Amino acid sequence: MGAGGRSRACGGKSKEADEVTKDHRYLAKAYSISIVDWWHVSKVYAGWVALGLIGVSVAVLWQPLVVPAYAEVANMTKPPADWACSHDDLIEICSRHGKFSEETLAFMRRILDRSKTGQATHWPPGTVRLLRGEATADCSMEAAREEARTVIFSCVDDALKRTGLKPRDIDFLIVNCSLFVPTPSLAAMVHSHYKLRADCRTYNLGGMGCSASVIGVDLARQLLEASPGSRALIVSTENLTQQLYLGGDRSMLVQNMLFRCGGAAAVLSSRATDGFRAKYKLLLTNRTQTSDDAALSCVWQCEDDSGKRGIRLSKEVPAIAGRALKHNLTAIGPYVLPLREQFAVLVREALRWAHTRATALGETLAIPALADLARPKPYIPNFRKGVDHFCIHAGGRAVIDGVAENLKLSRADTAPSRACLWHYGNTSSSSIWYELRFCEQESEAWVAEDAGAPVRAGDRVLQVAFGSGFKCNSAVWLRMR
Repeated sequence: MGAGGRSRACGGKSKEADEVTKDHRYLAKAYSISIVDWWHVSKVYAGWVALGLIGVSVAVLWQPLVVPAYAEVANMTKPPADWACSHDDLIEICSRHGKFSEETLAFMRRILDRSKTGQATHWPPGTVRLLRGEATADCSMEAAREEARTVIFSCVDDALKRTGLKPRDIDFLIVNCSLFVPTPSLAAMVHSHYKLRADCRTYNLGGMGCSASVIGVDLARQLLEASPGSRALIVSTENLTQQLYLGGDRSMLVQNMLFRCGGAAAVLSSRATDGFRAKYKLLLTNRTQTSDDAALSCVWQCEDDSGKRGIRLSKEVPAIAGRALKHNLTAIGPYVLPLREQFAVLVREALRWAHTRATALGETLAIPALADLARPKPYIPNFRKGVDHFCIHAGGRAVIDGVAENLKLSRADTAPSRACLWHYGNTSSSSIWYELRFCEQESEAWVAEDAGAPVRAGDRVLQVAFGSGFKCNSAVWLRMR
């Protein structure tokens, strides 16, 4: 190649090199501009970035405070077979007491016939011994403690066995028994028997009525939230040894034919690892207590005119329970009902508000068409669209029927409550756990008549209980597995 060719070739390469150099300079300039632009943008949005980081930090710090509560197991006591009594046995026991007239015995028989309780419910051994030829019933403190030991230790033993926990694994102990509140307490009795840790904090709830178990669950939830990674043992029972009313006041005789022996124990945990084996997760609890005089006195422990002690049950109990239930379900509705049901409630309440204003305007302006408008009825939401299973306190046939009517529940929805009432009677605060077992249908013995499908993973269970005071308490559980 000649000199001219080499010169042209070199010139071409030099030109290409210059173009590449220009491209590199352009890219470098563009890159430097992008960095500068990013710096200016970051200064503009620095406040938003800082706010976002603060929000993330708060969420991370708050997360340990929002601690889930898992129910690992709930076990019910089936009292000993020699405690079981038929209706005839109950009337015979009352007759052998020698304190009741024939008229009173006939009245109690009518209560039994309408009670929807079965022929093998349980009374305490100190009373049942009258059927074995004993001259008197044993209503001593020791007999009452023996009833408590038999019922409580049975369900706690089973709870610890099924969970594989040791007594030292329990951080909180909550025992509720409304009518028998001795010293030392039942919680102290359980703590001593199982040799719980010295730093295990115990709580003994008395006088809280049949809704005390949900109160115990609510207390356990708060304790577990305050102490993440801990476990709570809840024991619910009622003690009947000293509670048989021996007078003739009919409003106080109902308790004799309705309440039965029973108890339950549940283990709640806030440990994340326990969530993998837990059967249920606690979604929410709600407590409602009315404050009017009629509500306070509708379930009242007192003496009758002859000095006999018992519990007076007012005829207003179903109506008062209905009002308390309304307040309670209104509070939990936004958390369990689908949006469609909530919207229907909102629309109906808006119409009722508009009706009030329209009728007031009609009366002011003397317009009969407005003043005489019919008031829209309140919309009763369908809780069956947000809840799959219902555990209604088996306080009696009237209580179950009243709740079923208010909530428009089917026969299958109330089957667990009716089965509990038939097989075990009103076991007070522990009844909602018997009903949960009927919902689960884990064996043939726990399948209620007219029962629907058993509880499956993802189902929600609503427990509703009523108690003296007057209280309506509820808990919503999610089946985990």
